[in-house]
Amino acid sequence: EPSSDPSPQEAKQREAEIRNTILAQVLDQAARARLSNLALVKPDKAKAVENYLIQMARFGQLAGKVSEQGLIEILEKVSQQTEKKTTVKFNRRKVLDSDEEDDY
Repeated sequence: EPSSDPSPQEAKQREAEIRNTILAQVLDQAARARLSNLALVKPDKAKAVENYLIQMARFGQLAGKVSEQGLIEILEKVSQQTEKKTTVKFNRRKVLDSDEEDDY
């Protein structure tokens, strides 16, 4: 008995196909190659850029295909928005076996 609800895996696959179709329409060949290379190294950042591009495409903010240079500019924007500040905190602990106290 086939169910009318698609399985989660099928839904994910359809969503990925839709994303790829939209990206193929808005990116030129060099930009798609750069984005796929980025996805290999930093999948989170590539996903953020894809989401940004898809959102721009849905609202009609893209005029024509995005070139590789345009993609680089978008990458820089996304990097600035998601930039994390790294802080190093030293937690100095007193050693229980210090020389200051003499145990006899």
